[in-house]
Amino acid sequence: MGERDYYLAEAQNLKPQLVAWRRQLHQYPELSFEEKETAALVAGVLEQLGLKVRTGIGGTGIVGILNGAEEGPAVALRADMDALPLQEATGAEYASRCPGRMHACGHDAHMAIVLGAATLLATHRRELPGPVVFLFQPGEELPPGGARLLIEAGALDNPPVKAIFGLHVTSALPAGTVGIRPGAAMASADNFTIRIKGRSSHGAAPHLGADAIVAAAQAVLALQSIVARRIDPVQPAVLTIGTINGGEKENIVAGEVTMTGTTRALNAVTRQQLEKDMREILAGVAAASGTEIDLDYLRGYPPLINDAGLTELFRRVAGELLGPEKVFELAAPSMGAEDFARYAEKVPAVYFNLGAAIPGELPFPWHHPRFNINEDCLPIGSALLSRLALKALADF
Repeated sequence: MGERDYYLAEAQNLKPQLVAWRRQLHQYPELSFEEKETAALVAGVLEQLGLKVRTGIGGTGIVGILNGAEEGPAVALRADMDALPLQEATGAEYASRCPGRMHACGHDAHMAIVLGAATLLATHRRELPGPVVFLFQPGEELPPGGARLLIEAGALDNPPVKAIFGLHVTSALPAGTVGIRPGAAMASADNFTIRIKGRSSHGAAPHLGADAIVAAAQAVLALQSIVARRIDPVQPAVLTIGTINGGEKENIVAGEVTMTGTTRALNAVTRQQLEKDMREILAGVAAASGTEIDLDYLRGYPPLINDAGLTELFRRVAGELLGPEKVFELAAPSMGAEDFARYAEKVPAVYFNLGAAIPGELPFPWHHPRFNINEDCLPIGSALLSRLALKALADF
């Protein structure tokens, strides 16, 4: 039996356990930084495998360390743990039993896959040329996220992590395939709140007030000129106003308006420019409208950059394991965001998509109440992460 068949065969033998873990986690989802029962399940499995386990990192985060035959630099594998505040509508027999909460972004699958990788690698720990660190992270769905808390707690330091891998299941690719984007793979995500303070007056006497709604309208239009006219057109960027709230009554000039939104960019320069230009434009609108405008700009996740060398390693390992025809290069980066990017700022990293489409069903996207996965992807993910860890350690 070849190496490719060997690892896939071992992972396939684990499939019933992987499915059981995933469904247990799916039925009892927990929101960001509330993942107590989830963490208890994960920690229990890691301890049974004989790993050194740290719990309570950032509240509910877990770090498991599997020592190999030798000491030295480590490879890390990461899974996110939190669910979304969403009512599930899949109709699955293992649907969420928690009203208003759902694993609609595949984090249940990510945990099961990484637990599967831990199981495979623990079985072969004497073959490991170095340690493997397993990161189970809270709060990916709630910026500024849980990755920073694990990093601040030293999760990448002891043993020193020299490479990290993460994945995301996707209904956009069939099970048995993977997708990778070299370089900038996902965007930064920053959120903002704009507060406009004008001066109320009677609607029949607007000249006696300073209309916050008119100022808001001017601001919305002016802010759209940043992407259209200030950002280099070959550099992707997004500025979205998502909410506008203001006014008391139809015949009262509004004294206050609050708007919220998000910005996205694929590099640090564009990301910085978006905030700078917003402040300049809002200052101009305030001066022209006679209002006061405050911008509260919350830095969220940085752009996610896949390391060139690790990307080549990924292509090679995935091609050997699945067949080169099953490894796709994603046509474009995503303007979505992921706090896995924080790890990638610290050490070389690769984040890839794992095909999980269910044959014959509509491919509902992430964060949809009918999002579900083909569980055939679970052993494939575990085998691939295991092989990536082994190959990366061998290359150190």
